[in-house]
Amino acid sequence: MIADVLGEAGVRQAEWTPLTGATFNTAYRVRPPELVVKVSPPPDAPALTYERGLLRTEARFYELAAAAVPVPRVVHTDFSGRLVDGDVLVMTELPGDSWATRRLPPAERAARRTELGGLVAGLHRITGTGFGYPGRLSPSWRTAFTAMLAAVLADAERFAVALPLDQIRTTLLARTGVLSAVRTPVLVHFDLWQGNILLGDSGITGFVDGERAFWGDPLADLVSTALFGDIERDADFCRGYRDAGGDLVFDDAVRVRLALYRCYLYLIMLVETVPRGCGAPAAIQLATAHLRRALAFLGRFS
Repeated sequence: MIADVLGEAGVRQAEWTPLTGATFNTAYRVRPPELVVKVSPPPDAPALTYERGLLRTEARFYELAAAAVPVPRVVHTDFSGRLVDGDVLVMTELPGDSWATRRLPPAERAARRTELGGLVAGLHRITGTGFGYPGRLSPSWRTAFTAMLAAVLADAERFAVALPLDQIRTTLLARTGVLSAVRTPVLVHFDLWQGNILLGDSGITGFVDGERAFWGDPLADLVSTALFGDIERDADFCRGYRDAGGDLVFDDAVRVRLALYRCYLYLIMLVETVPRGCGAPAAIQLATAHLRRALAFLGRFS
């Protein structure tokens, strides 16, 4: 199967090995040349609503984001299902290691957080013509995000996730009015935790796993960049973001928007554990606790 995919990409006599850590797509490292192949599950595999066409979203993200930030180059795609029962993405492998595997001394960490802020601000200069996931665009961010929330809550019901869904739905939908302030759709990665940021000897070498990308509020990217934390307290990131031209002023409306995006991300993290059959109990407890905290914050606003 991989040999056929690589052959269509113009690669001959390569060797490949499975990459560990993926919980949805299957990934392979190819040598030579230095490539990564990702293959989606079959179309009938259990999945969240937004996960349909995930590799197509990832490929499109790389093509768009390359103008502003270091990302893999798309070498080949096949969304026909002809060679494999799923979608295929072949891309270059970037140098560097996952930030999540490194322990940085305080001064270097501060420098990398500032650099990250600048890169994210650059990403947010890429604008689109509508809001939401590619292929499902809306003219309004409030409309798009409300549909995204409704979809993940419907997924939670479909997979019988143990959450107070009626309470969550009521709390979230009552607060979406603040989203009307978002008028320009920007390219959002939405999964920029340290595991998806690569570091080399002299700085950040790339963003990977752009499969959750959408057109939306730039603030949405400030949730995963401070996963289980508060970006408002990250002075280094905020300085880098502002210095690179990013608009970032924290007021109550901004904090409500951030809380909405935290809830959406934590819901995805919790719901996906059921169809994927994975999820460490400690990680589930952590996401649940932070979901409750964000909901409690939203509950204080009428």
